[in-house]
Amino acid sequence: MNTRPEITISSLDADRLYKLIESLPAGSIAGAKELEEELDRANVVEPEEVPPTIVTMNSTVKFLVESSQEEIELTLVYPNNIDSSGKKISILAPVGSALLGLTQGDQIEWPKPGGGLMKVTIKEITYQPERAGELHR
Repeated sequence: MNTRPEITISSLDADRLYKLIESLPAGSIAGAKELEEELDRANVVEPEEVPPTIVTMNSTVKFLVESSQEEIELTLVYPNNIDSSGKKISILAPVGSALLGLTQGDQIEWPKPGGGLMKVTIKEITYQPERAGELHR
């Protein structure tokens, strides 16, 4: 049985993400349901209280794919901030909602593009807006 690690998110991210979900046409985005489930189980704290090792919106995360030992770095963004760089992941993607609120060192299973699961470990949060003092209300 796969148990999900505890997650912590900022109240600012929670408010914005619930508004994002509400703005989507019903049933239009499969990832919206998973995101809402993650938000509902999260420990919500004020932005200033978010530990520096937590993945928040607009955080850049370095993680390790266990099977290949490949390190990948992605930035967790809102859907309107996705670009063609390949270095950003939407919060509405299954991998995106799985990243939100995780702590450096957490290990999770992600869906592979072709099916199945892969284990990844959060190695480092290389950038976090809250840690950098960049809180945009």
